Amino acid sequence: MLIGVLGAGQLGMMLAQAGKPLGMRFRFLDPAPDSPAASCGEHVIAPYQDAGALAAFSRGLNFATWEFENVPCEAVRRLADRVPVRPSVGLLELAQDRLLEKRAFAEVGLRTARHLPISSRLDLREALREIGVPSILKTRRMGYDGKGQFFLRAMEDADRAWSELGEGRQEPELILEGFVEFEREVSLIACRGVRGTAGEKNAIVFYSMPTNTHRAGILRVSRVGAGAEVPADLEAAARSAMTSLLEAFDYIGVLAIEFFVVNGLSGRVLVANEMAPRVHNSGHWSIEGCKASQFENHCRAVAGMDLASPSMMAPAAAMVNIVGQEPDAAELKRIPGATVHMYGKAPRAGRKLGHVTIVGEAEEVDEGVRLATRLAGMRPDRV
Repeated sequence: MLIGVLGAGQLGMMLAQAGKPLGMRFRFLDPAPDSPAASCGEHVIAPYQDAGALAAFSRGLNFATWEFENVPCEAVRRLADRVPVRPSVGLLELAQDRLLEKRAFAEVGLRTARHLPISSRLDLREALREIGVPSILKTRRMGYDGKGQFFLRAMEDADRAWSELGEGRQEPELILEGFVEFEREVSLIACRGVRGTAGEKNAIVFYSMPTNTHRAGILRVSRVGAGAEVPADLEAAARSAMTSLLEAFDYIGVLAIEFFVVNGLSGRVLVANEMAPRVHNSGHWSIEGCKASQFENHCRAVAGMDLASPSMMAPAAAMVNIVGQEPDAAELKRIPGATVHMYGKAPRAGRKLGHVTIVGEAEEVDEGVRLATRLAGMRPDRV
């Protein structure tokens, strides 16, 4: 079976690694010649919207998918005219626009930060008077890992924020969001398949919800299981909303939603931050931590196979991202329960170069995270 993937980054590489034992081969379309997944299958080097390249890429494919959320929707549509593409383009379009994304969350009953669309300097000033500070001005499109954002601490920051994100754009599409005071950040990853774990139609499997720690807008640590449990009522609410989204769009594959846990007047509540219609960084721990990783189940869903169990293999697990600089991999491998994954990328500030997964008892995983964050160049108390 030949699977096509739009994008050949580390997520594509991990999809191929998970799909190979299932009898799958992979072909990637990506304009970068040094993409991490290039060694895992055929690599068509071309822009995503190149009609000729898309035609060549699609020949002989059984199914296709994508591995990053900013893939051009038009390329997905063109590909879908030639080969079954899973998931379909609907949620991808919403996830690429922060305003539409928040409206979709509201439709399934999820809370979001207060927000207003911004298209001019005057819009920004009026929105600041309504929402107040602190708040965050963001581009509606193409923002990830903290890019395309400006944090406003005072009303006087408006002109500088507009100059950085709005000035010079012919049709600025921005959004102002009120800052959310949160207890912690968590995420929910689910996979909806053509067939579920027991062959039932369009069933959904859920992965345990990790607690996530970011720095400078980049995910640094995801910790899941014993010692990092999410309250059962919050997890149930997240699963209910996720189910509504997946079923409304007949979505096939892995979807992730990131949340803030907020202490409200009536207790803890979830505030939805953003979604990712793809395999997600906060689920990398599932490679060693679960019977079937998010990557395996995405491959299974795309190919129409039965899904496999997402149950954890140990009481606790964690993922530590390696960002910007290469650590001593040999030292990382000495951490009990640790597995090191490097992506073959050249070091660069803010670039995800790899990750470490740690699986075991809660105390072992916590100690492993402390060691891994130190070896990865992060102070454990600052991640």
